[in-house]
Amino acid sequence: MPSRLYFEEGDFLRCRFAVSPLWETQEAVRTLKRPDRHGYHAPWLRRIRRAAAGLDLTPLWLLMPRRGHSPDWLGPPPIGPAATFGEEIAAVRAADPEAARADTARSLADTPGALESPYGLAWLADPERMVRDLADAMEQAWHVLVEPDWPRLRALLEADVAFHSRRLAEVGLGGLLPELSGRFGWHAGTLTVESAGEYERHLGGQGLVLMPSVFSWPDVVTGFEPPWQPALVYPARGIGGLWSEPADRAPDTLVRLLGRGRAAVLTALDEPSTTTALAHRLGLAASSVSAHLTVLRDSGLLTSRRYGHQVLYERTPLGIMLASGG
Repeated sequence: MPSRLYFEEGDFLRCRFAVSPLWETQEAVRTLKRPDRHGYHAPWLRRIRRAAAGLDLTPLWLLMPRRGHSPDWLGPPPIGPAATFGEEIAAVRAADPEAARADTARSLADTPGALESPYGLAWLADPERMVRDLADAMEQAWHVLVEPDWPRLRALLEADVAFHSRRLAEVGLGGLLPELSGRFGWHAGTLTVESAGEYERHLGGQGLVLMPSVFSWPDVVTGFEPPWQPALVYPARGIGGLWSEPADRAPDTLVRLLGRGRAAVLTALDEPSTTTALAHRLGLAASSVSAHLTVLRDSGLLTSRRYGHQVLYERTPLGIMLASGG
């Protein structure tokens, strides 16, 4: 059953990419309850199993029906292109209790018996406490499930954004959207999404937030009711090598493909780094590292971003897969 988003002229000017640690936390919690997702994240699940056992995730799971509505106030579209978890959870804590109550009641209605459960009765009777308690639960889940791996997750998500930003410049929005997922179609200013439920929305000049996600992979998510800005969550590229541990040295196959110097540089980039830092780590001349970085970037294996006087290099999803031997 398709969902449809209708674009007007002004919407094309207000489409933006964003990365959300809050969203990844929510989807990490959901993944623990979704065996169909476990195969994509098996190393992560093994690593966090003991710590996750100490969390009480039942309240959050109660608001995550397999088919139905999850409260927008608890996982809203990101407030900026690169908001921190602290900024996002502060916005959750500032939610209007009565609006949150209505949103939560709608979600509870999609799970048989949830409205009459002890949690449901308590939340609807005291929405201020509900906002506080659920925000606390989400923050605890962040610290245990996602924060230890956030640098790795953020690098992959930002690499996805960089790649698709270039594609947007090359093919335009109508060409890009079907590339994000095979479930997306585009015709005459209308985005069609193959989904379990039916949803329609005229964007009305609000534009669209395009958000890659690791833990929602391979699902796509559309929606967010007014007053939230509409958002489209799509599977991030390159998760095949996400959970692979960085190699101590470049794999022999990678050395044969790229040469020893370039393979060493690609392997060493397990987190964003500058030319100087890489040269120091590898014991190579900065000029040699710079030359290797240029070739790797031009080949689509790295991206570069300027921060002040520094340029940071990081692997693209393809670079991640090659460096991990994938």
